Amino acid sequence: ASRFPSAIHRDELVIGAGSNAGGLLVDGLGDGILLEAPDQEFEFLRNTSFNLLQGCRMRNTKTEYASCPSCGGTLFDLQEISAEIRERTSHLPGVSIAIMGCIVNGPGEMADADFGYVGGAPGKIDLYVGKTVVKRGIAMEYATTALIELIKEH
Repeated sequence: ASRFPSAIHRDELVIGAGSNAGGLLVDGLGDGILLEAPDQEFEFLRNTSFNLLQGCRMRNTKTEYASCPSCGGTLFDLQEISAEIRERTSHLPGVSIAIMGCIVNGPGEMADADFGYVGGAPGKIDLYVGKTVVKRGIAMEYATTALIELIKEH
């Protein structure tokens, strides 16, 4: 259980919960978390708890996304595409999707994801299921829809 004082800012509560309990949960020294903060809404505390449990790989209640930090090799607008993919897939708990800017490090960085969306060439996207590329060279304008279809197939 983590108790927080009245008038604590939400960001401080999230950081405090993560630093106080996150390490213990990741090390297997707990089975759950109870957050108490007198003036915070129940829904916020509930979401924060589930997000922490999902981050510690203990509970999966929402779609998981991984993305690269973006660099000079990124072949598309990473923030725009990530937002578009999230908008169309956020209702899929238990699914993990990696959105990677380029082919150089993308496949290695997305090793844990169920599905991958990777810039393969300028204006082209490669789609992965796990570590295996299943569709190459999809035009950018069709790639998000192709990813959705791929998720539906699996």
